[in-house]
Amino acid sequence: MTTATARFTPGSTAVRRDVHHGRVWSAQPYRTLTDDGDVLELLYWPGLTSLGPTTWSDAMRTGDHALRQSGLQDLAAGNWQLGPWTWEKTALRSRLESGAYFSIHTFQDAATGEPLRWYVNFELPYTRTPIGLDTFDLFVDLVVEPDLSAHHWKDVDEYEQARHLGLIDDDLHVQVEAAREQALGLLQDRRGPFAEAWPTWAPDPGWPHPQLPCDAGDYETGRAR
Repeated sequence: MTTATARFTPGSTAVRRDVHHGRVWSAQPYRTLTDDGDVLELLYWPGLTSLGPTTWSDAMRTGDHALRQSGLQDLAAGNWQLGPWTWEKTALRSRLESGAYFSIHTFQDAATGEPLRWYVNFELPYTRTPIGLDTFDLFVDLVVEPDLSAHHWKDVDEYEQARHLGLIDDDLHVQVEAAREQALGLLQDRRGPFAEAWPTWAPDPGWPHPQLPCDAGDYETGRAR
């Protein structure tokens, strides 16, 4: 895939990476559902192996909030090591729109298909790469009940820590605040993905697992096209 307009075909692997100052912070292999050149819809389910900073993955495994804070300090210092981790328990369908400072995800129980939550992940607008897309997580998130009846903000404290550490400068903060208002507007007006029914789905047992390229952690592997 060598041109700026190339799309990912349904069923192909698209690798979503968080990149900070020319280094890969995380890399996750998704299965492409649709790609119209503007909006990407991706699928992710238990058993898929990704790369992430070891401090962060240890925090997710143990629930140790201090480790999460340490992970942010490592990010700000440019001092982290990548290691493999495997997704468990939930399946998610993700929608990423070109130019947007957030993506929208639906999480469901992988065993039962029970809807669990909508999840708005605030992040830099994605850049297409030969292997998928590069972005960068902006820490704060919006969690919404499956029936849209309630919502709450998540990781506000981590966002404030990221501001303090210089990971979110004043200009980016303005963009995040605007994106938060935009996402809330979509939710409150039941527009965009929130205008549609819950997109129930299940991974086909016959699907091969999307795999990361062996050098997915190397920034040069995914230089923007």
